[in-house]
Amino acid sequence: MDDSKLPLIVGGGTGILAVVAAVSALTGDPKETATEAAEAVATKVEEVAEDVSDAVADAAETVVEKAEDAVEVAADAVEGAGEAVVEAVDETADEVAEVAEDAVDDAAEETVAEVADDAAVEVDADDAAAPLAALDLDNMTEEQSAAFDALVRDYLMRDPQVIMDAVAVLEQRQNQAQAEADRDLVTANLDALLDDGFSYVGGNPDGSFTIVEFLDYRCGYCRRAAPEVESLIEADGDIRLIVKEFPILGEASLISSRFAIATLITEGPDAYKAMHDGLVALDGNPTEPALSRLASSLGLDVDAIFEEMESEEVARRIAETRALAQAMQISGTPSFVFGGTMLRGYAPIDAMTQIVAEERARP
Repeated sequence: MDDSKLPLIVGGGTGILAVVAAVSALTGDPKETATEAAEAVATKVEEVAEDVSDAVADAAETVVEKAEDAVEVAADAVEGAGEAVVEAVDETADEVAEVAEDAVDDAAEETVAEVADDAAVEVDADDAAAPLAALDLDNMTEEQSAAFDALVRDYLMRDPQVIMDAVAVLEQRQNQAQAEADRDLVTANLDALLDDGFSYVGGNPDGSFTIVEFLDYRCGYCRRAAPEVESLIEADGDIRLIVKEFPILGEASLISSRFAIATLITEGPDAYKAMHDGLVALDGNPTEPALSRLASSLGLDVDAIFEEMESEEVARRIAETRALAQAMQISGTPSFVFGGTMLRGYAPIDAMTQIVAEERARP
């Protein structure tokens, strides 16, 4: 069939549509069933089919031929397109790799910036090492340095608690380092601390635990600590107390210590303990009249004590205690040694009791 028959086909199709439309119009009656409408359509179609069957057959043959030709053309086109795609992929592979590499680098830089900005992302050390290594804080340009400073300042302004947290961590590390260094100092000066041959030994002289106290009678915190140290020793019953006379607050402090040491030399340890307690509680300056009244109230030989105050032995003991304090880096009072732990300054009885317990628990 040639192309001149195509209008017939179109016309036939149009006729079919007209028939269907007519039937549809006839079935507009809601009482007519779908089955009756279908039978009417079939009848009309059979009538029209006889007129157009030859045209449809010829058209079908033409369509098949055209379709076969189109398939061959399409196959050739697809094959050519496939080859073109492969070539295009090969040509652009390197470009894609370069773009991907640049994208990864940019993403890494943005990630580092975001981490620095919110400072809340935990990054594995191995993963973070590569991008962070590129940031050389010692060799930044002025622009980089300014940007970095602004970033840090902005972060700290948004979260100033970080500063306090950092200070707390620093203090903790410093305290830990100081405690370790102090323990080494105690070990290095243990003989001078425990057995210098002249310091007063109180509490339980045979106690299994020893506290050493460096004190100044004019020191307010030494006076505050005195009754608590006394309570700790009495409550425990197994603590030996060694007192180091360490006058550092001026002439009044020196006079008080000299008088106490002179009492120990001339009157013995019991008299020294009474004098020690009296000097801790003494109101006003340790003038000669005040010291005389104190010694007399304790039933001591006032003249002998005053005479001994000026002796070389008293001066030697004070000098040796000062040298020991310097060796142990002690510059204030009160300062304590609990076993192997140093306590620089005042602590309430609960804290001292805990330190004693911790020291006893050490292997």
